[in-house]
Amino acid sequence: MSLTVEQRAEAAWLLRMAEHHVTPIDPLSALLPGLDPADAYAVQRDNIARRLAGGATVVGHKVGLTAAAMRRLLGVDEPDHGHLLDDMVHRDGALVRAARYCAPRVEPEICFRLARPLRGPHVTVEDVLDATDAVAPALEIVDSRIRDWRITLADTIADNASSAGLVRGPWTPLDLAPDLDTVTADLFVDGAQVASGSGRDVLGHPAAAVAWLVNTLAGLGTALRPGQVVLPGAMTTAPSVRTGQKAEARLTGLGSVSVIFV
Repeated sequence: MSLTVEQRAEAAWLLRMAEHHVTPIDPLSALLPGLDPADAYAVQRDNIARRLAGGATVVGHKVGLTAAAMRRLLGVDEPDHGHLLDDMVHRDGALVRAARYCAPRVEPEICFRLARPLRGPHVTVEDVLDATDAVAPALEIVDSRIRDWRITLADTIADNASSAGLVRGPWTPLDLAPDLDTVTADLFVDGAQVASGSGRDVLGHPAAAVAWLVNTLAGLGTALRPGQVVLPGAMTTAPSVRTGQKAEARLTGLGSVSVIFV
């Protein structure tokens, strides 16, 4: 860490105010040039702690930057991670107010549900699959409290890995699901296909992203608990959405999930 305690507190406050007022701010990396990933995770944890103190609960975690193109764009060689809280979860087909977000985008993902705890280090893809009881089609709503998505790695980490919502479709028991790396996703906005991808686009296998998460969290003394969910990363690009639009993801062998922005 290179920032002072006061500077990290300032960064957390700026993000909270940007979210509360739905008014994006300039990049933290420009406002606080010393901001590094360790500082950024500390900022993220500070804001999550405040939300937990306000009554929210952690229901799982998300992994970001699993696409090679996004890591190249930000000049990093590994993903990042954030928290999923109960007040971020929406039912399939939900009507979600677009005005609660600064610049929302949607990403199709395979959501994991754990039946057993996972604690790193040295967790493998096979360990993840053994601990998973079901998977579901999901849309992650990503948003940036940083103006115009002008983010560096530290900016998105501090901003809870740009996570803002989870819309989940029906669960499929893992033993009835296809091989997750072969699942394809087609993303539609207002009925028009805008992107497609597959499980292989998520670090080669979505469970590899979950394993990375568990092994990374081990360094923080954190493990994943039974019943928690994990979003392993986007299978396609993340198009922006606006008021009046419907986003839908169709995943082979897993079904579909949708959300309408109102």
